[in-house]
Amino acid sequence: MRYFAAMKEVQYAYEQLYDFTVAVFSRMGCPETHAHTAAQVLLSADLRGIDSHGIARLSGYVRLWEAGRVNPQPHIDVVHETPSTAVIDGDAGLGLVVAPAAMRIAMEKARQVGTGWVSVSNSNHFGIAGYHAMLALEEDMIGIAMTNASALVAPTFSIERMLGTNPIAVAIPAGSQPPFVADMATTTAANGKLELLQRKSEDAPYGWVQDKEGNASVNAHELKQGGSLLPLGSDRDHGSHKGYALGSIVDIFSAVLSGASYGPWAPPFPAYVPISENMPGKGLGHFFGAMRIDAFRTAETFKKHMDQWIGRFREATPAHAGQKVLIPGDPERETEAIRKVEGVPVAASVKEELHALARKLSLTAHLFSL
Repeated sequence: MRYFAAMKEVQYAYEQLYDFTVAVFSRMGCPETHAHTAAQVLLSADLRGIDSHGIARLSGYVRLWEAGRVNPQPHIDVVHETPSTAVIDGDAGLGLVVAPAAMRIAMEKARQVGTGWVSVSNSNHFGIAGYHAMLALEEDMIGIAMTNASALVAPTFSIERMLGTNPIAVAIPAGSQPPFVADMATTTAANGKLELLQRKSEDAPYGWVQDKEGNASVNAHELKQGGSLLPLGSDRDHGSHKGYALGSIVDIFSAVLSGASYGPWAPPFPAYVPISENMPGKGLGHFFGAMRIDAFRTAETFKKHMDQWIGRFREATPAHAGQKVLIPGDPERETEAIRKVEGVPVAASVKEELHALARKLSLTAHLFSL
C-alpha cells in the first residue's frame, strides 16, 4: 500500500479489493457465482476510473440488503418474450447480477435473429452501464445498456426531483483500434461525483446542481438540503431540455416498458430514504440491446471502417497545443491499464467505511489486507 497524504487516498491492488468484495457479497448470502459476478461488475468502475460507482458504493448495497430491499438469491425470470425481445423480473436481486444475466439474454437473441432487446423490472442499482454494454464486444456485437435511478434530477424549468441520472452506454467493436465505448449520465454530473466532492470537502462546479428554490449552487451537499441535480446542459440556454429528454427516454425504456417504477417513484439507492407509497411498478428498471454486426454487413468490413473512423477522428486538429482528440472510452481504457498495474486509489473515508463493514460482517480476517 502507498499513501498519498495530499490526496488522502490509499492504493490497493485490484485483487485485494476483489477478494474483500466477494467476501462481503458472500456474507450477504449471495451464491458463489453471484458474489464473483457482483464483485467484477462493481470493481470495473474503479478500474476504469469511475470511482463514484465502485468500491465506494459497497456499503450502500449492504444497507439495501439489511433493509430487505435486495434479495441475495434471486430467481431471474423471463416473464414475456418474442424471438427478439424479452421482459425480465429480477426478483429484487442485485442489479450487479441481474443486469449481466439480462444482457446475456439479449445477446443470445441477437445470435438467433440478429438483434436482441431486453427490458428489466424489479432490480436494483447495476453499477456502471458501460460494463454491461461492453459484454457484447465479446461476440462482434454492438451493446447498449441503460437504467433508471433514484429521482434526484429536476426537469428543465422545475425544482421537483423527477428523474434519475439515467445513464446510457453504447459499446461498438473495432478492428485494430480499441472499441468505441460511450458511457454517460444524462445529467451534467452523476450524483456519485457529488459524493466524491463531499468526501474531499470541495465545491461543485456551476451547472451541476441547483438549490431547492431553483438557484444555481456550488454546494456539493445541496441534495441533502432539498436541491436537485440538473439535466445535461444545466439550463435551457445551454440545452438542458435535451438532457431532460434523454433522461426521460431512459426512464421510459427501462421502467415504463418493463413494469418497473419510474420517474419520482424510482426506488432510492440510500436505504434510509423511504420508498414512496403506491409504487406504479417493481424496483428499478434496465434496458439492454445487442446488435449482431453481420445482421447489417460483414463484421470484418464494419470493423475496418470503424478503424478508419476512429483513426480519422484521432487525427482531428486540436483546438490548443498539447491537446489531443479522444475517442469515447479512451480515458477509461487508459486508466484501467494503469490501475491494473499500479493499483486502485481509495479515498481515506472509503477505507474507513470498508473497515467498518468488515467489523460489522465479521470479516476481520480481511482487515489486514485493507
